[in-house]
Amino acid sequence: MVWKGSAPPPVNHDIDRLNILRVDEMLALVELTKPGPFLRRTPELGSYLGIYEAGQLVAMAGERLRPLGHTEISAVCTHPEYRGRGYASSLVSALIQKITKRDEIPFLHVRSENVGAIRVYEKLGFKTRRVINIAIVKTE
Repeated sequence: MVWKGSAPPPVNHDIDRLNILRVDEMLALVELTKPGPFLRRTPELGSYLGIYEAGQLVAMAGERLRPLGHTEISAVCTHPEYRGRGYASSLVSALIQKITKRDEIPFLHVRSENVGAIRVYEKLGFKTRRVINIAIVKTE
């Protein structure tokens, strides 16, 4: 999906900048929510933002791939007990603002069966550009 909005949407929550020192918390949230590929060094690829409740990381999103003129929004995830509060919308909105300030175009990937996330992304101004099949290959 590619962001086609005319103005970045508002951010409605307090957001913290995450860094490599928070990677264990990030990995724990990823393990719980399974947003897609995210490894220990993934936060080195771009800015990652998070929302905390009672000292616990409950939602996050960040930047990953950066092909010329574009930036991918990645690892958008919310702890199941904290869904429905608009955290993902605020995080993605903050990233849209950051990316568009650099005159780049935000884009993201989402599984077609994740209709709830697609609905959120569409409300934020994303449009489906192309449906693709992706295979994740791991060595063990």
